[in-house]
Amino acid sequence: MKLTYKQIKNSEEINILIEKGNEVLGKLGYTEHSKKHAAKVAETAAMILRELGCEEHAVELCKIAGYMHDIGNSINREDHAHSGAILAYQILKEMGMPLADAASVAAAIGNHDEKTGTAFDVVSAALILADKTDVRRNRVRNHVITSFDAHDRVNYAVLSANLTVNREKKTIQMEMELDDTMCTVIDYFEIFLERMLMCRRAAEVLGCKFKLIANGSKLS
Repeated sequence: MKLTYKQIKNSEEINILIEKGNEVLGKLGYTEHSKKHAAKVAETAAMILRELGCEEHAVELCKIAGYMHDIGNSINREDHAHSGAILAYQILKEMGMPLADAASVAAAIGNHDEKTGTAFDVVSAALILADKTDVRRNRVRNHVITSFDAHDRVNYAVLSANLTVNREKKTIQMEMELDDTMCTVIDYFEIFLERMLMCRRAAEVLGCKFKLIANGSKLS
């Protein structure tokens, strides 16, 4: 049975897990991880693979992985990539997805966190790039600027962010505009260094170079 992204996005079980995880993270002071983030990651991951000319089957798998990648937060933030991968495999298997496809999605989800994961194929690479580049002001849930932690400050400082793929030049570029009264370019790079290195590795798996430009300055 071919399982589609639309079916995943409309799954009551998956959406309950996403929103429960978002609720848990909200209590812990983390940025928004709602269905909006899930859908944005799914669509961005698909855009990356389509721009690079990947087959539609891989595009569909990365969309599904993108939408489901944070369901592990419903159990615990710690090791959420691993618990999410196990949940995803069971759910997808029960929904009738071919086992090889379910394993591909689960492996991508299990490797999307910078502490323990890495890109190893096109699905995992696209998921990582889409997730780690979803940095935006409206993901910050703390409305008291004076109590921002480092991650709140960096996310809130992002006035605009745009990810582009150039198939001919083999580049994947993230260009951002930062409010440097809240966060300097160096602050951003210091806080998100692990994530940006993960993006560089993911781009390499896709046969590309990752470029980061903030306020007109090239950082990688």
